[in-house]
Amino acid sequence: MKSRFLQIDWLLVLFLIPVLFAGLVTMKSFTTVTPYFSHQFIFIGISFFIFFLFSFIDFRFLRRTDILVIIFLFFTSLLILVLFVGHTSNGAKSWFDFGVFSFQPSDLMKLVLILVLAKYFSRRHVEIRNIKHIFISALYAIVPFMLVFLQPDFGSAMIIFFIWFGMTLASGISKKHLFMVVGMGILAFGLLWMFVFVPYQKARVLNFVYPLADVRGSGYNVYQSTIAVGSGQIFGKGVGFGTQSRLQFLPEYQTDFVFAAFAEEWGFAGVVLLFILLGLILWRILHTAMLGATNFEILFGIGLTIYIASHMIINIGMNIGLMPVTGITMPFMSYGGSHLITEFMGLGILMGMRGYNRVAHRDDMRNEFLGI
Repeated sequence: MKSRFLQIDWLLVLFLIPVLFAGLVTMKSFTTVTPYFSHQFIFIGISFFIFFLFSFIDFRFLRRTDILVIIFLFFTSLLILVLFVGHTSNGAKSWFDFGVFSFQPSDLMKLVLILVLAKYFSRRHVEIRNIKHIFISALYAIVPFMLVFLQPDFGSAMIIFFIWFGMTLASGISKKHLFMVVGMGILAFGLLWMFVFVPYQKARVLNFVYPLADVRGSGYNVYQSTIAVGSGQIFGKGVGFGTQSRLQFLPEYQTDFVFAAFAEEWGFAGVVLLFILLGLILWRILHTAMLGATNFEILFGIGLTIYIASHMIINIGMNIGLMPVTGITMPFMSYGGSHLITEFMGLGILMGMRGYNRVAHRDDMRNEFLGI
């Protein structure tokens, strides 16, 4: 048991705790009684339990194709089922509501997709530059992408695309072929824009991409978010004194806009400290990934980094008005158990893989992965 605890990256845990604390303090109301703080505290406890539980598991069984196929098909079935019997929230039918708790299958599907792509690319390392692997790997991603897009959950669909694109780049596939395929997609969209989309459809796309164009309508939340971030100035207004969030000018400040609420109360100095901690978290994940026993473990760690980093970038960009409002949560800070448990589950799997890292051969494995 002692050796099991030693295989956990305690530096990663150390960097996670202040980020979790920042989220808790930001959603804590000092004037009215709200359930967010207490519920989130429980979610954090459950997440850490899953993290440590998964850290003690030997995940080499996930290298088996049949097991991953079963897991992939199971969560694909859940995504189909949620379209028919799911609970609708904010216009998207994305949740299974069981009364006591809710469950969003798209969160765990992102983790499953990382495992599937890691398995696919790790088995085809020698012939990875063949263009067919771009299209075959895209098939694994397009199934959950379309099912999530139909909910409609545009944010999670974007994350699924970024996971596929990022892992494809990291796998060693020819960049020329990959960008050629992406270019074809952009060209297709351009043709649709010029010859197929009618004016109201173009207006929806523009409003989605640049919500600040309608600050009294769909862009109201983003407008209030940018005010909150800017009003924090250098050292912030102080914990509990953020007017935009505490006076409810900024809706959803516990979830989608928790970064804006944090920036208002902690200011530029607090944001810089937060970015340092988030960067250190990503560094520890990548560090563990590069010590992986095989390309499967390495690619899983890279995929997990892309998953968490994509959430960070999109959420922060959304909070400062640079990206569309998509409902993407801020990792380790936003209120909610589904995304938090998924993040810690991914970290737990990584720690479980860390238990059988081939540390003595890490240079050889890194060279093999990079093609040196």
